[in-house]
This record gives sequence, structure tokens and C-alpha cells, in this order.
Amino acid sequence: MAREDYRKRLERLREAVVALGDLVREQLADGLSALFAGDRELARDVIAGDSAVNRRAREIEGDCLDLLALEQPVAGDLRFVVAAFKIVTDLERVGDLATNLAEYTLESTGSAPTLPDVDFERIAALALEQLERAIEAFVTDDPDGCVAVATRDDELDARCASVAERVVRTLIDLRAGGGTNEKQRVGDEAGGPPVADVLTDVSRTFVIVRDLERVGDHAVNVAARTLYALESDEELLR
Repeated sequence: MAREDYRKRLERLREAVVALGDLVREQLADGLSALFAGDRELARDVIAGDSAVNRRAREIEGDCLDLLALEQPVAGDLRFVVAAFKIVTDLERVGDLATNLAEYTLESTGSAPTLPDVDFERIAALALEQLERAIEAFVTDDPDGCVAVATRDDELDARCASVAERVVRTLIDLRAGGGTNEKQRVGDEAGGPPVADVLTDVSRTFVIVRDLERVGDHAVNVAARTLYALESDEELLR
């Protein structure tokens, strides 16, 4: 009977991690939707929802510690409980990044896109897809899926690096053009956006891309910890 209860506790732990992953995925999707649509009400909902993510993460961490202290799991079970504890940390941090995106929405000046040819939605879709694939690999005990998440991260990193480089170049160009006066407009045209707004939005672009890249990093962490739990393989751990 004790053994049966132990297995049930492990299964409940798995279900709790999956449920947290689903909640965080929803938070991230909503944060991105709010950002791209300028939806301030949705942004406030995402910010308010972060407390639920934090509460569930703490509860799961407590369950992990109880299992370690009371059941003293070994071998594969021990790796699973430790992996779950660490995966929860990564998911909670993705929740924080979703909150960041929502806060950027509230801080936006509402001016026209500063870097109109940057494919933000593709980068965001990649980051969200990485998180979804990592959670799916955990749900299905899929080692190949874990490796695929790590491999795919190279594309996200490359796209983020390209945008970051463009942001730096834009800032340099604005300064080279004397664009430091808050009353000045880009191109010295009456209809151009104020330089101060452009500087704010360019800087915002930089932090958005940085946060999306971090989502990908946390997805890789989830995949790496899942692979370690499944096969005691440290290949993806970094």
C-alpha cells in the first residue's frame, strides 16, 4: 500500500508540473498577444496572473522536498524528482518573462514600429514553440524531443542576435545624426516620430528580444533536465 501511495505521489508531481507548464505557456502566449496588439487590459491580466504561477511553483517545490525527505527516492525516481524541482524554477522564470512582456505593453509610447522589418512575430513564435516542445517532451518522456529543442535553439539565438545588432546600429545612427534632442524628430521632418520616442522604442526592442531569447534558454533547460531524468544523460545540461 505504501508503495502504491508513493507511485501516486510521483504521478501527481508529474501532473502538477505539466499543469504549471500549461499555465506558463498560456501566460507567455497572452503576454505576446498583448504586446503585439497593444492590448493593455490583457497585459494587466498577465501581470495579475503571475502570482498564481509563483504560488503553484512554490507548492510543487514543497512537494518535491517532501518526496525527497519522506520517501528517499533512488535512481530514476530520484532523477525525476530533482528534475521536476529544477524544471519548476525554469517555468516560473518564463512566467516572469511573460510578465515583462506585459509590462512593456503598458510602457509603450504607441509610436510606429521603429524597426518595421524585424519579424518579431516569427521570433516570438519560435520562443513559444520551444517552450511547448519542451513541455511535450516532458509529458511524453521523449529523449529525441529533448535533443530537438536544444538543436532548434540555435535558430532562435541567431535571429535574436541579428535584431540586437540592428538595434545597436540604429542607436549609433541616431546619435551620429545628432538625435539626442527630445524635441527633434527623426529625419527632421514634421511628421517624423520624436527622437526621444524612437530611442525608447529601440531600447524596448532590445529588451523584448533579450527576453524572448531567455524563454528559449529556459525551454532548453527544461528539455535538458527531462533528458537527464529519463536517461541520466548530461549532454544538454549547461
